[in-house]
Amino acid sequence: MKIKLISIGNSKGIRIPRSVIEQCGFSDQIEMRVGNGVVELTRTRETREDWEAGFEAMAKTGDDTLLFPDDMAHDWDEAEWAW
Repeated sequence: MKIKLISIGNSKGIRIPRSVIEQCGFSDQIEMRVGNGVVELTRTRETREDWEAGFEAMAKTGDDTLLFPDDMAHDWDEAEWAW
């Protein structure tokens, strides 16, 4: 798709059709990467957006066990922390 640059003050911009915005899942804010003559626009992702699915997959394969005992104490627990 070819589009024209439009003037916005001292800058230039583009108009993105609504159908493209909806198809890409864009909201009020998007990510932009620039490099090698390419501008890439992607939807922003919420922090930890995919964690739930990852944890569910770990639980199904039994990969969600604690690596250290929950009651494992350290000397620095008492010395460094203000309880």
